[in-house]
Amino acid sequence: MSMLDTNASKEQRFCKFSEDYKQIYLSLTYSIILVLGLPLNVMVLWLSCRQSKRWSCATIYLVNLMVADLLYVLTLPFLIITYSLGDRWPFGELLCKLVRFLFYTNLYGSILLLTCISVHRFLGVCHPLRSLPYRTRWHAFLGTATTWALVVLQLLPTLFFSQTDYIDGQMVCYDMTSPENFDRFFTYGMVLTLSGFVFPSLVILVCYSLMVKRLIKPGETLMRTGNAARTKSIRTILLVCGLFTVCFVPFHITRSLYLTLRFLSSEDCQLLMVASLAYKLWRPLVSMSSCLNPILYFLSVGNNGVRLFQELRHNKVGEHPAGAKGERPRMLTMTATNTKENFFILIKADVYLITQASA
Repeated sequence: MSMLDTNASKEQRFCKFSEDYKQIYLSLTYSIILVLGLPLNVMVLWLSCRQSKRWSCATIYLVNLMVADLLYVLTLPFLIITYSLGDRWPFGELLCKLVRFLFYTNLYGSILLLTCISVHRFLGVCHPLRSLPYRTRWHAFLGTATTWALVVLQLLPTLFFSQTDYIDGQMVCYDMTSPENFDRFFTYGMVLTLSGFVFPSLVILVCYSLMVKRLIKPGETLMRTGNAARTKSIRTILLVCGLFTVCFVPFHITRSLYLTLRFLSSEDCQLLMVASLAYKLWRPLVSMSSCLNPILYFLSVGNNGVRLFQELRHNKVGEHPAGAKGERPRMLTMTATNTKENFFILIKADVYLITQASA
């Protein structure tokens, strides 16, 4: 997921510790992610392009997730070769910058797109009627375009900071930046963590918390959705939050600690070694989101694997029989004459869709 930090580099003059584990651990984990993530993301994009019906808002967000994942997964062969060669980078500085840029694009693009999905689901559950004008395909396309623009603007400095250098006679590609630019990179890295991770995480936490509160609130409206459906929806929301926490939280905590220790020029070699080890162990694990995001897509179109393979076999991707799982209930296309009844219908449909895909 990232390049090389080099063995404590030049700035750690007093601490020397081995990082030989990276040659096996990082090569193996990146290979697994490549083998799993490449076919999954390609399949999702293929299925999305083949389906005949118009994309829903959830599909628009999730397909953009797949694009970000695929761009990153395609860079993994360069990392696998690099770590297999013992941190030697034979591909030149341009590819070094590109791989670093695409890693962070995938990371923060995924976080912001998951934030868009959480806001979309929150509006559908907590404000189903008032939010109807804002939960449209046009707004979904606008949200994804804004997300990509923000991500690119945030990450342009990485093209400056990512550099190659020669250490002990071999070319390396820095994980962060060269020692001469590290102080500036530290400031940039902290700002990026706040804007790209902390703030979106708070938005996701608030949205899902309010959704759970709404779903467990007793009342006639929510009772009509059924206890089983509400329980499953809450469980799914908690599962998605758990996956988000496992993929992104430990990485940013360990990375921030490691950056801080290096910035303070800590001479506690044991503490620095532990921070470095934790950060580098979590680097490839955060890439597992590239394998989990396609699963969210499959859940959003129905979790019946048999039906999926039947669609593939019969070449009828995107066509669902009436009442099949993954299809939005037909009651949404009906015009209700009673406002209260329409409110109940929307709540039921939103709870159903959260059960299917509450990413």
